[in-house]
Amino acid sequence: MSATIDAAQVGADFTRTFGTAPDGVWAAPGRVNLIGEHTDYNEGFVLPFAIDRAAAVAIRLRDDSTARLVSSYGEQLVVEVDLDTLSHDTMTGWTAYPLGVVWVMRQMGIAIGGFDLYLHSTVPSGAGLSSSAAIECAVATAFNELENAGLSLNELVLVGQRAENEVVGAPTGILDQSASLLSTDGHAVFLDCRTQESSLVPLDLAAAGLLILVVDTKVTHAHATGGYAARRASCELGAEVLGVAALRDIAAADLPEAAGLLDEETFRRVRHIVTENQRVLDTVGVLGDAGPAAIGALLTASHASMRDDFEISCPELDLAVDTALAQGALGARMTGGGFGGSAIALIPVADEAAVSAAVVRAFADAGFTAPDIFAVSPAPGARKVS
Repeated sequence: MSATIDAAQVGADFTRTFGTAPDGVWAAPGRVNLIGEHTDYNEGFVLPFAIDRAAAVAIRLRDDSTARLVSSYGEQLVVEVDLDTLSHDTMTGWTAYPLGVVWVMRQMGIAIGGFDLYLHSTVPSGAGLSSSAAIECAVATAFNELENAGLSLNELVLVGQRAENEVVGAPTGILDQSASLLSTDGHAVFLDCRTQESSLVPLDLAAAGLLILVVDTKVTHAHATGGYAARRASCELGAEVLGVAALRDIAAADLPEAAGLLDEETFRRVRHIVTENQRVLDTVGVLGDAGPAAIGALLTASHASMRDDFEISCPELDLAVDTALAQGALGARMTGGGFGGSAIALIPVADEAAVSAAVVRAFADAGFTAPDIFAVSPAPGARKVS
């Protein structure tokens, strides 16, 4: 799968499918979360960056209330819905992401009528790289322009989050949409999830002779089910027992007292959030003072916390991290919601082939499905591309 979105090809595929040219093509990237996992819905800090893999949507407005949607994958069947009767029952499968955004924007009073939409994405699905947020942000950016809605980037972030929460049913925070919408080339986004304040942090990997290697374990996950919701519930319980609005308000110095008030499992969940927030702040400081070559230990400590305290890793993720570190990675961690998905490794550019080969061998020796391994670079956020 090519990482680069070919806007002209997406437009041509739209024309072939619907018999007319689109009004435009919009793209939004997936993301790697450099550090700060599950801290977003705890009103804490995160440090993601957009990657050079994206979702693109070609859209043409219609004069009726019909929406026709096609994805470039699978059987490429046209899904047709009446927007005037749009409901949770009619927003299913992959269409829940674009239609969820449309539903939210219509709820906000933005008069979106009928449209044709063609989707193509190079963000691997289920890999922990926010393929869903990429779709949501591309669609939100497109309709914000097509309907002259005038929403700010921060407002579009909340549109995407609301679609994810209320339509898809995934209790996620604002991390993914913020990365997809706010990023620029060569930078990570330092985001305060309580205030939505953000700043760009230089992440010039190439100048340091480094790259981020993504190891997609092929263990798929779904945020709308299972462990993600359970972890969020544990965090909310911890905050309630500790008498704070969110775990953002707990400091490391508070942890000994918290241990006496919480059951063992809830305490470990709380400890991860508290220490992870501090790791994000430390990483931002180190990047400013010493550059990306100095953040490896923080990445690795983050993985240990997710593995042991938050318990969202899996054998494939642990093997990817351990193998990369053994091959000389400066740091490595799982990224994303957990229970599968991807690991990242910060490595010298010259070591890419050796680290990749070692991980492939380790997976084969363990009897795991062969991983997909590729390098990513900090990329720009959502925008019109044609």
